[in-house]
Amino acid sequence: MARPREYDQTTVLTAVMHAFRRRGFAATSVRDLETATGVTSGSLYNSYGDKRGLFQAASEHYNRAVLERRIRDHAPEGSGIAGLRQLFLSLLDEPGGGTAGCLITNSAIEFGETEMPGFVGEAFVTLRDVFSDRLGGDEAKALATLALYQGVLVLVRAGYETGGLGKMINTHFDTLEKHDER
Repeated sequence: MARPREYDQTTVLTAVMHAFRRRGFAATSVRDLETATGVTSGSLYNSYGDKRGLFQAASEHYNRAVLERRIRDHAPEGSGIAGLRQLFLSLLDEPGGGTAGCLITNSAIEFGETEMPGFVGEAFVTLRDVFSDRLGGDEAKALATLALYQGVLVLVRAGYETGGLGKMINTHFDTLEKHDER
C-alpha cells in the first residue's frame, strides 16, 4: 500500500513549475527541485515517476494555473481585440519584476520540434483558438498574433525593455482596431 502524500500537491507543482521556468528542464537538477519544494527526491519520484514525469505534471499545472487564468482574467470570451491587448500587456508584468518568462515558450525553445513536450502544442492550440475567437474567426490573424505573443515572451525572457514592448503592443492592437472598424 502506497504511503499518502505528505505535501500539498499544488504548492509543490507551483514550486517545480517556477524552477523549470527559471532554469529550463536540462539545467534544473533533482537537488534544485528538492530545494524549491522542500520535498525529498524520493517522495517526488514516488509521486511523479521521474524528473520528466514531474516536469509534465508541473507543465500541465502551468497551463491551468497560469495560461488559462491569464486568458480568463485579461481576454475572456466576448472581450475582442481590447481583451487581447490586455492579455499582451499583462505579459510585461512578471511577478517580482523577474524575467523568467513563460514555461511554454522556454520549453518550445529548449526542446525544439523533435522533443517538444505535449503541453507546449496544447498551449499553442489554446492560444491560437482564443486569438481566432477574439479576432472574429480570422485564422491568419490568429496565427500572426500567436507568433507575436511568443516573440514578446522571448524578448521578455531576454530582458528587453518593457516600455518599448508596451508601445509595440499598443501600436499593433491600435492597427487591428482600426482595421476592424472598416
